[in-house]
Amino acid sequence: MTIRTNTPNLSGNPPPTERKEEEMRSPQNTATTLDRSWLVRGRLVGAGAIAFVVSVVIENAVLAGTGAPSFGAPIEEVLAYYAANRDSVAIASGLVALYLPLLLVFVTGLHGLVVRRGAAGADWSRLALAAAATLSAILVLVNVLQIGLALSADGLAEPTSAFELIWHVHAAAFALALPMLGTTFIGAALAAHANGLTPLWQRTLGLAGGALLLTAGLGTLAIADGSALIFVGLLGFAAWLVWLLATGVRLVRS
Repeated sequence: MTIRTNTPNLSGNPPPTERKEEEMRSPQNTATTLDRSWLVRGRLVGAGAIAFVVSVVIENAVLAGTGAPSFGAPIEEVLAYYAANRDSVAIASGLVALYLPLLLVFVTGLHGLVVRRGAAGADWSRLALAAAATLSAILVLVNVLQIGLALSADGLAEPTSAFELIWHVHAAAFALALPMLGTTFIGAALAAHANGLTPLWQRTLGLAGGALLLTAGLGTLAIADGSALIFVGLLGFAAWLVWLLATGVRLVRS
């Protein structure tokens, strides 16, 4: 005759049967947690993209509304603008300081989403991340020089050679930012579509808009000198804003 005894579980661990049940449930719980984490991250990335677009639009509205000179404008006109619109330049510069971190949040978050969804398009997202970092550095230079123009214009009766040099470097840096933006655009568009985050038309828009920005980059010297080639880049820039807005809304609604 066998005598059965109930031995207390002193180890604190659940019985084998309960452990097996927990192991069977854990993959489903983990998948649910990852799905929720992905949705939260996706909505944050989408909100960052939308906020970036809004900030850029406001910045350009402020500068256009105050009659910002083109790169081909006479230097006397440039001096007069920066001397009379210091407050507008301050607002625009503050918006740049806001949307550059938003840009980095977007491309970094996009890369994270791509990796979490199986890494399809990860190489393209890495390209977008590297190009966006370079773009941010160039735009910092553009903004710093614009602040320098506003500060230098105060009290100047006529343009100096130093003031003219700052203006030309500002224009050249802006022109060089266009191909970096095109690279960011193409990388982000291809990565997002390869990972199923965006439809085909957005990939097409990304390739077309990025190609326009890269084409404008071939004429960096001409653009800095006031060439109408800048409008090719501005068309690509407008496509970038449309793509960002559509992607941001799609991610927020996910």
